[in-house]
Amino acid sequence: MPNKWTGKGNPYTKQEVRDRLQSTLSQNKAIIAAGAGTGISAKFIEKGGADLIIIYNSGRFRMAGHGSSAGLMAYGDANAEALNIGEFEVLPVVEEIPVICGVHGSDPRRRMWHHLLKVKEMGFSGVNNFPTHCIVDGHFRRVLEETGMGFIKEVEMVKLATQMDLFSIVYVATPEEARMMAEAGADAIISHVGTTVGGSVGVVEATCTMENAISITKEIMEEGKKVNPDIFFLAHGGPINTPEDVRIILDNTKVHGFVGASSLERMGVEKSLTDLTRKFKELTL
Repeated sequence: MPNKWTGKGNPYTKQEVRDRLQSTLSQNKAIIAAGAGTGISAKFIEKGGADLIIIYNSGRFRMAGHGSSAGLMAYGDANAEALNIGEFEVLPVVEEIPVICGVHGSDPRRRMWHHLLKVKEMGFSGVNNFPTHCIVDGHFRRVLEETGMGFIKEVEMVKLATQMDLFSIVYVATPEEARMMAEAGADAIISHVGTTVGGSVGVVEATCTMENAISITKEIMEEGKKVNPDIFFLAHGGPINTPEDVRIILDNTKVHGFVGASSLERMGVEKSLTDLTRKFKELTL
């Protein structure tokens, strides 16, 4: 149903967001979710026809010219930044499509139920687990898990969101994490295969191959479907950058779509501003 105060747009209920995504699939179209770190990005992503807009704290760093991984570091308050971007930049300019809030579920300073109430009251239609520790591995990941700041906190956040009727679209990096999120009630699961390649601050060596991305994504889908066959599955990151890359993933897996942050927002700005400036500089007196 439309927003009861404005007659359109956010917030949507969990089922309303699901219905919208199912409608996209029924038209044989891929679901496209896009990250927005600024209001102007959100405004024109919506005009381009995206199905969802996701607010990441990393969007602030990305649009400031830094790598998205800065969103995982102690460079600011991730939860406060996401709320700030949503309240003052994105939600005021998005007219109709659902806006999802990135939530740092392992933040030990938050009463997560209280934080999610703020997210819902502000007008977001759902949550995403970012910053996420699913893409942290090795010794540091073990330290996070053993000290109460691991991936399980993100799962607990999604359980709360489910109880609060918030749509949830979540990152996972392994089949086991997919199972955990499916059991928590996640509506959509994103196969995160690493930091996006390309552009001025994308990774080069620190990524997997397209073949690995396809294999991991298939395994994640299989495990999630064992719990709930009605989950939406999407791909993100690593070598999946351009529309042509997404075509490969769609052709080789049964994912329902793609989540783009750097690949939509940052790449679009980098190329268009560079090309436009060069055209101006070609002018002569």
